[in-house]
Amino acid sequence: MNKKILVLLLLIVAIAAGFFFFMKKEEEKVAEKEIETPVKEMVFHRGNGSEPGSLDPQISEGVPSSHILRDLFEGLTAENTDGAIIPGQAESWTISDDGTQFTFKIRDDAVWSNGDPVTAHDFVFAWQRAVNPTTGSEYSFLLYPLQNAQAIAGGEEKDINKLGVKAADDKTLEVQLEGPAPYFLGMITHSVAYPVHKATVESHGEAWTRPGNMVSNGAFKLDEWTPQSRIVSVKSDTYWNKDTVKLDKVVYYPTESQTTALKRYRAGELDWTYEVPNDQIKWIKENMADEFHVSNYLGTYYYGFNMTKPPFNDPKLRKAFSMAIDRDILTTNIVTAGEVPAYAFVVPGVTGYDPVYSDFKAKDQAARNAEALKLYEEAGYSKDNPIEIELRYNTSDNHKKIAIAVASMWKKTFGAKVNLVNEEWKVYLETRKLKEATQAFRAGWIGDYNDPNTFLELWLSDSGLNDTGFDNPEFDSLLKQAGLEQDATKRKELLMKAEAIFLEANAVAPIYHYVTKRMVKPYVKGWQSNVMDHIRSQYITIEK
Repeated sequence: MNKKILVLLLLIVAIAAGFFFFMKKEEEKVAEKEIETPVKEMVFHRGNGSEPGSLDPQISEGVPSSHILRDLFEGLTAENTDGAIIPGQAESWTISDDGTQFTFKIRDDAVWSNGDPVTAHDFVFAWQRAVNPTTGSEYSFLLYPLQNAQAIAGGEEKDINKLGVKAADDKTLEVQLEGPAPYFLGMITHSVAYPVHKATVESHGEAWTRPGNMVSNGAFKLDEWTPQSRIVSVKSDTYWNKDTVKLDKVVYYPTESQTTALKRYRAGELDWTYEVPNDQIKWIKENMADEFHVSNYLGTYYYGFNMTKPPFNDPKLRKAFSMAIDRDILTTNIVTAGEVPAYAFVVPGVTGYDPVYSDFKAKDQAARNAEALKLYEEAGYSKDNPIEIELRYNTSDNHKKIAIAVASMWKKTFGAKVNLVNEEWKVYLETRKLKEATQAFRAGWIGDYNDPNTFLELWLSDSGLNDTGFDNPEFDSLLKQAGLEQDATKRKELLMKAEAIFLEANAVAPIYHYVTKRMVKPYVKGWQSNVMDHIRSQYITIEK
């Protein structure tokens, strides 16, 4: 073979070998890079209103805590995306013919985040803990349908074991009610009825809810809690239905300013807002209508009056101040997303109930103001001798705007001097509870289940959330009778009579019935509006 040709062939072979070696190395680098590159997490950035006061299911109160607790824990029953009741930690249950005995079968694959099995004993411990006076649960009244619950919570019955709940075995829970409670399966989706891990609670005390200590049984588990910054939960690998949970992580942002939350949403920091600022709804509808979601909500926004101290221990004054609130102006000019003026406390449209309204609903505002001024003067005040009061609200752009408007109405009608006081959420709740500094105060109540009882039981004389001091033995008696009544029509009549008594006392001034209004990014999928606004993160996916 020609020497030149041989050299050329060898050169070609060398080049080919070098190219093959180079390509092989590049393939190895790509493969190595693919191995090292982690799969992108699916994270849901959720605006959540105020900083939660607690993440202890039996102690927490307020909607911001509830949103997080529904992700971290699960009760015997749960809810679908539309709010319908479905099996949770209990795979099934039976109900006695008289509606007073429930037997729950806890699923075998119900497991705590530390690997321990969830048992019937965990529910017994949690429910006894909720009604034990030493726990200080403000929601213990939700468990009053249980046999002896009210007597135990009130200190009349000292034996905690007489509560109407017991573990027949590790996976069978037996519940005895005082009377039929048609709302019971919905009621126990509330956090006060969630199980808690006894060993964790007893070993860590109040610190058991901190990251690293908490043991939970929900779709997610607590990973981080940086006060006033963020709370992070991650998908639980022990949750019985984990295969349906697509999110890897949920980040909850406590942002009391709705204006700030909207700015963060527009900047891409939030996928979902807790609320929107009322004064920007018009702009939102014009510029971001596809991302603005409004739906009916089972709740009432109201002002409460401290009935235990002057000046609002005077019923004439309470009625005067309620009548002088122009609810139509508020829902037309201040809150403008479809809220309905409220003249009842129970939201009209609640299942199995006919609305009961304040006696001044049919009058126009001019007539209401005239009557209000007369009552104000009968209470000992006048425009020459004006009352001076404090109107207290928790920090929020929307609450502030409403308070300014109402204060202006009271000044215009009475010449009243109204000093606005705003407090951070946890401080505000404590102030209301003590009933020392409060006079008039902002509040809202969201139904815990779709039944009039969830609105009325709040005002029982021994309710932990009765911040007005309303105390009426006939009202208490009517609610107790309704709790024992099996006939639906008679039960409705008892509850309607009770609400009429409450409205006549004017312990509160209902202002409007809520709607939910929030911004949601188009890539947030798997959720749907429901009247309870119970949106569980376990159903949500992020599809960018």
